[in-house]
Amino acid sequence: MTRREDDIEASSAPLIEHLIELRKRLIWSIAGFFVAFLICFYFAKPIFNFLVIPYQVATGWAGLHSEQVRLIYTAPQEFFFTQVKIAAFGGFFLAFPVIATQIYRFVAPGLYRNERGAFLPYLIATPLLFILGAALVYYFFTPMVMWFFLSMQQTGAPGEASIELLPRVSEYLSLIMTLIFAFGLVFQLPVVATLLVRAGMTSAKGLAGKRKYAIVLAFVAAAVLTPPDPMSQIGLALPTIILYEISILAARMIEKKQAEQTAEREAQSQA
Repeated sequence: MTRREDDIEASSAPLIEHLIELRKRLIWSIAGFFVAFLICFYFAKPIFNFLVIPYQVATGWAGLHSEQVRLIYTAPQEFFFTQVKIAAFGGFFLAFPVIATQIYRFVAPGLYRNERGAFLPYLIATPLLFILGAALVYYFFTPMVMWFFLSMQQTGAPGEASIELLPRVSEYLSLIMTLIFAFGLVFQLPVVATLLVRAGMTSAKGLAGKRKYAIVLAFVAAAVLTPPDPMSQIGLALPTIILYEISILAARMIEKKQAEQTAEREAQSQA
């Protein structure tokens, strides 16, 4: 065997080890998701009833009785597949700690000690910010949107048609899942911005200078990610703009800390 062949074989060994480690982490992640999926599927109906509570709150705001809350399905398999969607959606969140742990264990050996310390807070902040966005959707935004839709009902006075909102289970789930996903995604803005600042790809000054473009993009993203009604779009755009301002403040804090660390290292090198 030539020296070149020896070098190729030696360089392929670490790659094989990484692939074996990646397979191991993927197996654990898939197994965690599968177990969480089965648990959520078993409790799919209670979970769906929990997701219907914002609709019940909206009926109270609209002056209706909670007994009037009705959802329907128009195809035999519709509610079954709705429960499958609930299980998949809930299973991912339930299994996220397992998935995040496997991601960290895969990348941690290739990081320096200080890089591990910098990576871990982002891994913790990501689900917390997503939960914060989902809580805003659940406790305030969904009731507000459903109240807006319920206000369009027509009681059917003499000479008028009776128009009543009867949501399908699949469409209601799609609505609330879309809102949770949209708000959870937008609430990751501080994480993404601070990561870009740490990587040197942007700065607090750069973020502040692009504020007007960010406002326009916030409304464009809200129009794409939310249902086509003004309340949903404004309700997502405003938190996005606020989070952008928070990202600028976080970027300034990171830059200040980096400047202090640089000055400290220079002082130690000169000593």
